[in-house]
Amino acid sequence: MQTIIIVLNAERMPNPDLDIRYSLPERIEEYTNNQVKDNGYDYISDTELGLWLETDNSVNNAKKIIKLINTERFLENDLSKVAEIYISDEECASFENCRKIYPI
Repeated sequence: MQTIIIVLNAERMPNPDLDIRYSLPERIEEYTNNQVKDNGYDYISDTELGLWLETDNSVNNAKKIIKLINTERFLENDLSKVAEIYISDEECASFENCRKIYPI
């Protein structure tokens, strides 16, 4: 398995509702027909939440996630303006071992 991490900065979100840690991964699983699965969350900093996802193909599935966040709102947030997406070929990769692919 490979890793995708979505980083959300609460200071940049109009509605920094922590329920997004559940609703966003659930919607991603549905949108990708379970090609991407929830793999937990962690705090990157005092204001940044990281959502870990697992998949067989981080590059292709990250593109699907980017399309999703550019077309849908989540808890009144336009994530295309606040989300950062990182990927790694490693399973359960740490944030430091991932590379940023969005936004570029």
